[in-house]
Amino acid sequence: MTAPTFETVRIDLPPRQSENLTAELVLDRPKRLNALSRQLLQDIIDASRWFDTTDIKVVLVRGEGRAFSAGFDLDEFAGPDASGPSRSTADLGRLAVAALTDTRPLTVAAIHGHCVGGGLLIAAACDLRLASTTVRFSIPEVDLGIPLAWSGIPRLVREIGPAATKELVLTCRPFGGDEAVALGLLNRAVADDELLGDARSLVTELASKPMFSIQATKQHVNAVMDEIAGVGRNVHDADTLAAALRDAESRQISARYLADRGKQ
Repeated sequence: MTAPTFETVRIDLPPRQSENLTAELVLDRPKRLNALSRQLLQDIIDASRWFDTTDIKVVLVRGEGRAFSAGFDLDEFAGPDASGPSRSTADLGRLAVAALTDTRPLTVAAIHGHCVGGGLLIAAACDLRLASTTVRFSIPEVDLGIPLAWSGIPRLVREIGPAATKELVLTCRPFGGDEAVALGLLNRAVADDELLGDARSLVTELASKPMFSIQATKQHVNAVMDEIAGVGRNVHDADTLAAALRDAESRQISARYLADRGKQ
């Protein structure tokens, strides 16, 4: 089997594998800390659809370089006239998260460095999640003058509950691996130098299970979670983003946030 090539993600197939049972989906914009550009989001969608056509059982999702993902690419958020992204761009994140959630193989995220905003939602779309103890999560959207979109609210509510979701989304405060485990966002946190090895060992272990049971379990759990907090209504998230970008106070806060980031 030969994996397709993409501009901003990479699919690695393990060498010397008699059967292609596992793969790695690598976010591959290390110089930009794997910031989620339009191209990267589209590549996640296309890669997820390609996995559907294969016999791969388990996919490890990770970021190349110093971070899992620094979140949505702020250059594309601001746009050339500071008016924000188009509706189609604003909706691309929701579609990428949905594609990764629904892809046929089981997905395991290995999270390190910074995992910010939309990057956290990409990780949350994976079936299982491991992170380094030094990982830094944050959800800065409200400080950026926009509500959390990409079906982020229901996804977080069903993972960590409503109170924790409100706190982390509204305060925008960073939190680490140990707290993420306590909240239920992570399966476990491990030392930095153990993360990739532990994640790959888990992927290998899971790939030894029968695919029928893997799929049945994944589909059943996802169906139950959709009953608890479905994401179907979030097709209108892009419109909410557009409304925020027309709100005077939100625009002021966004401009201040972007200006402060430019000074750092």
